[in-house]
Amino acid sequence: MNKEEMEKITFEMITAVNEARHSYIDAIQSAKNKDFVKAEFLIMQGDAAYNKGHGCHMQLLQAEAAGEIKNVNLLVLHAEDQMISSESYKIFAIEFLSLYKELNSLKK
Repeated sequence: MNKEEMEKITFEMITAVNEARHSYIDAIQSAKNKDFVKAEFLIMQGDAAYNKGHGCHMQLLQAEAAGEIKNVNLLVLHAEDQMISSESYKIFAIEFLSLYKELNSLKK
């Protein structure tokens, strides 16, 4: 894998996991506004984007394992950091959705 191919995959990964993170943040806002159906949809949408980013990450890992990547650069490390951040936001979104649902049911 040459440098340009690695960068292309890395940018695809960054784009996908950032899209996921934004979906998870929007899900939290939707839950806060008591739009639980939309929040659940946004979490699923985030999961789809995250999975795309995870697929890119797997491509990079497999290329490295096959000896096709000799040096990992800061761009790849940044992409992995963004992936971890997105995963954290997913956890927050799920927890906030559950919390807002419970608070909403107590008000009735």
